[in-house]
Amino acid sequence: MAQKIHNGMSASDLAGAVWRKSARSGAVGNCVEVASLGPAGIAVRNSRFPEGPALVYTQAEIAAFLAGAKEGEFDDLLG
Repeated sequence: MAQKIHNGMSASDLAGAVWRKSARSGAVGNCVEVASLGPAGIAVRNSRFPEGPALVYTQAEIAAFLAGAKEGEFDDLLG
Protein backbone atom coordinates (compact mmCIF):
# COMPACT_ATOMS: atom_id res chain seq x y z
CA MET A 1 0.00 0.00 0.00
CA ALA A 2 1.38 3.41 -0.99
CA GLN A 3 2.02 5.93 1.75
CA LYS A 4 -0.52 8.77 1.86
CA ILE A 5 1.47 11.98 2.07
CA HIS A 6 -0.23 15.16 3.28
CA ASN A 7 0.60 18.54 4.79
CA GLY A 8 1.06 18.53 8.52
CA MET A 9 1.88 14.84 8.82
CA SER A 10 4.62 13.88 11.24
CA ALA A 11 8.00 14.20 9.57
CA SER A 12 8.99 10.87 11.11
CA ASP A 13 6.17 9.22 9.15
CA LEU A 14 7.78 10.13 5.82
CA ALA A 15 9.38 6.77 5.20
CA GLY A 16 12.70 7.00 3.43
CA ALA A 17 12.92 10.81 3.53
CA VAL A 18 16.51 12.03 3.54
CA TRP A 19 16.56 15.40 5.25
CA ARG A 20 19.16 18.06 4.54
CA LYS A 21 19.82 21.62 5.61
CA SER A 22 21.76 24.58 4.37
CA ALA A 23 25.47 24.77 5.13
CA ARG A 24 24.64 28.30 6.37
CA SER A 25 22.47 26.98 9.19
CA GLY A 26 23.49 27.79 12.74
CA ALA A 27 25.00 25.27 15.13
CA VAL A 28 22.13 25.55 17.63
CA GLY A 29 19.49 23.85 15.52
CA ASN A 30 17.99 26.97 14.02
CA CYS A 31 17.44 25.73 10.53
CA VAL A 32 14.88 24.52 8.07
CA GLU A 33 15.38 21.07 6.57
CA VAL A 34 14.08 19.80 3.23
CA ALA A 35 13.58 16.34 1.76
CA SER A 36 12.66 15.27 -1.74
CA LEU A 37 9.63 13.00 -1.86
CA GLY A 38 9.99 12.28 -5.57
CA PRO A 39 6.76 12.87 -7.51
CA ALA A 40 4.90 13.51 -4.23
CA GLY A 41 6.76 16.79 -3.77
CA ILE A 42 9.21 18.35 -1.34
CA ALA A 43 8.84 18.28 2.44
CA VAL A 44 9.98 21.03 4.81
CA ARG A 45 10.45 20.70 8.58
CA ASN A 46 11.88 22.59 11.54
CA SER A 47 15.17 21.02 12.61
CA ARG A 48 14.45 21.78 16.28
CA PHE A 49 11.40 19.49 16.08
CA PRO A 50 12.42 16.65 13.73
CA GLU A 51 9.46 14.50 14.79
CA GLY A 52 7.05 17.40 14.33
CA PRO A 53 4.91 18.30 11.33
CA ALA A 54 6.20 18.46 7.78
CA LEU A 55 4.81 20.81 5.18
CA VAL A 56 4.64 19.20 1.74
CA TYR A 57 4.84 21.30 -1.41
CA THR A 58 4.86 20.53 -5.11
CA GLN A 59 8.07 21.10 -7.03
CA ALA A 60 6.39 24.04 -8.80
CA GLU A 61 5.53 25.67 -5.45
CA ILE A 62 9.11 25.32 -4.20
CA ALA A 63 10.48 26.63 -7.51
CA ALA A 64 8.26 29.73 -7.24
CA PHE A 65 9.31 30.33 -3.63
CA LEU A 66 13.02 29.93 -4.39
CA ALA A 67 12.78 32.28 -7.36
CA GLY A 68 11.13 34.90 -5.17
CA ALA A 69 13.71 34.43 -2.41
CA LYS A 70 16.57 34.79 -4.89
CA GLU A 71 15.01 38.04 -6.13
CA GLY A 72 14.76 39.42 -2.59
CA GLU A 73 10.95 39.34 -2.33
CA PHE A 74 11.07 38.19 1.30
CA ASP A 75 14.01 40.21 2.59
CA ASP A 76 11.64 42.46 4.54
CA LEU A 77 10.84 39.53 6.86
CA LEU A 78 14.32 39.72 8.34
CA GLY A 79 13.87 43.11 9.88
